[in-house]
Amino acid sequence: MSFPSYPAYKDSSVEWLGEVPQNWSVHSLKRTVDGCVNGLWGDEPDGENDIAVIRVADFERSFSTVGLDKLTYRSITPKERQSRLIKSGDLLIEKSGGGEKTLVGCVVLFKHEFDAITSNFVARMRPLAEFDSQFLCYAFGNLYHGRVNYSSVKQVTGIQNLDAESYLQERFCFPTRVEQIQIARFLDHETARIDALIEEQQRLIELLKEKRQSVISHAVTKGLDPTVPMKDSGVEWLGEVPAHWICKSYRYASVIYRGKFSHRPRNDPSLYDGDFAFIQTGDIARADKYIRDYKQTLNEKGAAVSQKFPAETLVMAIAANVGDTAILGFEAYAPDSVVGFKPEKNIELEFLRFSLIAALQELKKTSTQSTQANLNIDRISGIQSVFPPAAEQVEISVYLNGLMEQFSLLEQQAMASIKLMNERRFALISAAVTGKIDVRNWQSPASAPTPESAQEAV
Repeated sequence: MSFPSYPAYKDSSVEWLGEVPQNWSVHSLKRTVDGCVNGLWGDEPDGENDIAVIRVADFERSFSTVGLDKLTYRSITPKERQSRLIKSGDLLIEKSGGGEKTLVGCVVLFKHEFDAITSNFVARMRPLAEFDSQFLCYAFGNLYHGRVNYSSVKQVTGIQNLDAESYLQERFCFPTRVEQIQIARFLDHETARIDALIEEQQRLIELLKEKRQSVISHAVTKGLDPTVPMKDSGVEWLGEVPAHWICKSYRYASVIYRGKFSHRPRNDPSLYDGDFAFIQTGDIARADKYIRDYKQTLNEKGAAVSQKFPAETLVMAIAANVGDTAILGFEAYAPDSVVGFKPEKNIELEFLRFSLIAALQELKKTSTQSTQANLNIDRISGIQSVFPPAAEQVEISVYLNGLMEQFSLLEQQAMASIKLMNERRFALISAAVTGKIDVRNWQSPASAPTPESAQEAV
């Protein structure tokens, strides 16, 4: 779909904006809102002064569907909340955050009708009367996704902080309020269509993951021959299994040994940057089947306090991303959040990996839960599975590897589609809010006149 340009443009005098429509104004963001009003974290709920406190974690949450009971409530005195109350139409911006997934500078539109304030990491911006909230949300979002606001983000001891005064000095272009509303209506419609397509691809990826798990579980517990005689395994999660297969716990199918990292603190720089590969749970999570590269190394001092796994070791994460498995493509050291498996005689390495993938839910049932799930060798060792003769294990592994390649290809195609649609979404928003396309005559399909009604109007 293509859209026309405006009849005439002018130089915005803002390098990244370039030319903007002739009749649009160019001025700083501070002329569109009443400033940034910082939030407050308050005290523990006391049953008297409790109020919802909107956190960054709530930015993607639909309050109407999850219910107000899912929000965080804190005790805020009436005096403290008076100037901080947010209302429908306010813009919320993350002012502070840390980590790789920080959203500092991200802006969302609050569309709800319940009493709330923002947390100490989130600020409120209330649009002035001549500006449409939804248009401003798209405009501020364009600054965020285009990284225009990065110059206003300051890094202090691992925490990023937005300099609100500097941020609001940024110049942008603005049409009349009537035109802002039209642009917002257009973008609401078009981004909803794109979001629906993205959601379809995300559902496809989830279905592929479920199908992958189902196919693996069936193959390693029932085999490939539907006519083979079956027997009751006596193990609830296995059910009936081929009569000639052997049921045994993982302690009898492999030698299981745990990684190690006895030195504390773990991040001591004197242990790293040497000649020895060091893999962690994240490396296992990122691997498809084989771990072929690594991001961190140990020196001799670090290697002395860790555990060496030989190449072709089957490794499993027992903390963080519990149950993820991969096969080491090289000799490497690993911490105590990783365990290694060396198959016993007549147990095929790749079949063992597929067997552990099939047993994932049983593994998770045995994990302890504190701040995160954790497994240990005793729990893994005690889980029972079933094993066919070695030749049949190889046959099943070859069959599953072929299917996994097909699933991976479909998943990659879905992820590529999502990436392209997200790029299209951002490009469309950017073009509309900067006047690169003219949508003043756009009508949504629901409101556009039918040929019959158009004829009557003539």
